[in-house]
Amino acid sequence: MGNTDKGIRIVFAIAIALLYYFNSIEGTLAYILLGVAAVFLLTSLISFCPLYVPFGIRTCKVKK
Repeated sequence: MGNTDKGIRIVFAIAIALLYYFNSIEGTLAYILLGVAAVFLLTSLISFCPLYVPFGIRTCKVKK
C-alpha cells in the first residue's frame, strides 16, 4: 500500500470519527461508518489491504 493510499485512509477515518463525535451521524449508519473507519485505520497502519489481493491492485511502487 502506497503512502498516498495510507494518507487518504487515515483522513477518511479521522473525518468519520469527527462526524460521530459532533453527532452529525447517528444510529446504525454511525456504527457502520465507525467500523469502516476502524478498518481503514487498521489497514493503513499495517500497510496491507486484503481486498487488493484478489483484484491485483497495487498502490505502491514496485522495486526492480
